[in-house]
Amino acid sequence: MDLMASLQGLVGGVLIGLSAVWLMAAMGRIAGISGILSSLVWARPKGDSAWRLTFLFGLVSGPLLVMALGGGLGNLSGDAVDVTGAVIGAPAGGVALMLLAGLLVGVGTGLGSGCTSGHGVCGLARLSPRSLVATLTFLAAAIVTVYVVRHVIGGGA
Repeated sequence: MDLMASLQGLVGGVLIGLSAVWLMAAMGRIAGISGILSSLVWARPKGDSAWRLTFLFGLVSGPLLVMALGGGLGNLSGDAVDVTGAVIGAPAGGVALMLLAGLLVGVGTGLGSGCTSGHGVCGLARLSPRSLVATLTFLAAAIVTVYVVRHVIGGGA
């Protein structure tokens, strides 16, 4: 086990938890990324956009800042990056498949009334039974998807 990777995961998890607690304490809002994004795109609440844009900007700018400071791409490996011992390889499909997958994830978060951040981080912390069911459903779907892609279709190692 790589101690540095474990520490990075621990720090990342703590930062996610702190940001969720901070948003709840400061604004009484759940840090559900799909809800934050969809409200900006579809609902366009009056006077409620600034914090949503700031939150989303932080999600994107944090990793970009780490990369700019020489932190690299973590454990990613792909055509442009070669990281020894990388866990995550290059995307298995092309851009069209990734867009389709993103669309399906968006539909799923709409059907599930939230995503892993809203249900898995915030909902479970509030002991919400609905969030427990949603999170278990997310995990089951992910397990089935990986099994099908790797062992039925044969698209992975």
